Amino acid sequence: MATTKKAPGWSLGLSLKEADSAHRAALAGLNVQRLDRFVATSGFTLGDVIGAMKLAPATLARRRASGKLSADESEHLLRLAFLLEQAIALFEGDTSAAVNWLRSPVRGLGGETPIAMARTTFGAKMVENLIIRLEHGVVT
Repeated sequence: MATTKKAPGWSLGLSLKEADSAHRAALAGLNVQRLDRFVATSGFTLGDVIGAMKLAPATLARRRASGKLSADESEHLLRLAFLLEQAIALFEGDTSAAVNWLRSPVRGLGGETPIAMARTTFGAKMVENLIIRLEHGVVT
């Protein structure tokens, strides 16, 4: 049975089919409801998500009042969503296993958790590269 490949951003309720769609979405600022949807469907807690986004609770309260995340905050949320989506694919659709892996120390990341690494672009790239290696059977 063939599986349907989802467009990046599906975990936020987005369909980012074009290569520059994520860039444009981040620059425009995502609606705070995208963050709420991600928390509700991902298996992460709000604390996990705002921690990975480097977003203080007081700042989140201000964003809720305005209805929009900043470009940087949107980029952080998109980055986290893309990593979750890649991890879910790695774990063959098992969201719970993907979230557990993202929260657990990983030897291939020097004992860091993937969600902690996702706080920076460089760290997120390391997680993404590790997922690709694991998909191809390269044990690290």
